[in-house]
Amino acid sequence: TMSILAKIAEIENEMARTQRNKATAHHLGLLKARLAKLRRELITPKGGSGGAAGEGFDVAKTGDARIGFVGFPSVGKSTLLSNLAGVYSEVAAYEFTTLTTVPGVIRYKGAKIQLLDLPGIIEGAKDGKGRGRQVIAVARTCNLILIVLDVLKPLGHKKLIEHELEGFGGINFTATCAQSELDGDTVKSILAEYKIHNADITLRSDSTADDLIDVVEGNRVYIPCIYVLNKIDQISIEELDIIYKVPHCVPISAHHRWNFDDLLERMWDYLQLVRIYTKPKGQLPDYTSPVVLPDEHTSVEDFCLKIHKNLLKELKYALVWGSSVKHTPQKVGKDHVLEDEDVIQLIVKK
Repeated sequence: TMSILAKIAEIENEMARTQRNKATAHHLGLLKARLAKLRRELITPKGGSGGAAGEGFDVAKTGDARIGFVGFPSVGKSTLLSNLAGVYSEVAAYEFTTLTTVPGVIRYKGAKIQLLDLPGIIEGAKDGKGRGRQVIAVARTCNLILIVLDVLKPLGHKKLIEHELEGFGGINFTATCAQSELDGDTVKSILAEYKIHNADITLRSDSTADDLIDVVEGNRVYIPCIYVLNKIDQISIEELDIIYKVPHCVPISAHHRWNFDDLLERMWDYLQLVRIYTKPKGQLPDYTSPVVLPDEHTSVEDFCLKIHKNLLKELKYALVWGSSVKHTPQKVGKDHVLEDEDVIQLIVKK
């Protein structure tokens, strides 16, 4: 079977060769749909028989959070990844090559955190736009991005990376009906305001600038980011003191594994995860494997859904110990919002 990336390239080539006119519109539409489906498959592979082993972006979301790593080839990103994965990993070492993202999964404070190499964002231009778009699509699924910089030349790299993360491709503008307000140039300039230089915009009704802005606002994804300044073994203590004061920066040495604990703690802060411990009836809580929820979805209902989608139907009420309740244990319903390190016991209908 062809790899998904090869199929995508094939369809993109066919679309480029096809002349656009009324007769081919339907065919092109089909190709576009097929392309969209393949792109989606890259990010969320079908269960079971995944793509070829180690294929690029076929990374299903396993674990409680996902962290993407971005950086130039020479900054020690792969050393950092393999050393982090090696020290804290539950899984054996992975092959990290520049063109495949193979997730390592580390366990930290009971949470399973997936480490994802996001290659080709920086070197992306030479691999063609399509590749860069897929990387960006995967980056959107991360809960946190780590930008790995060389402490000796951080600022030039930082600017380049931020530029690359913002812009791939161009604006493709189509309107399926007459537009009284928006034209291609207007759309481009609105999107430029948002630093969006890569988008497919289709207007299906006579739309206003406000309509477009509402959609853009809704589609944006803000992902927290930490700058990891590597190779601190090559600078002086005085320089290190300065770096420590820079916001969102963590100085490390990937090679010597210096300051990894600080980095992990900062990653944990930025991920904003909430750990809930389960307590089977008549037993002590299980503190080794918490159910981990994102900060904004921590109700008893969210907790049940994370365990099994049918659990909610069977729930009578829950008993909770911890900071989210006034007295312990407290009887709560599905809307009760849990806090970090609460203990919960579910009482199900007989």
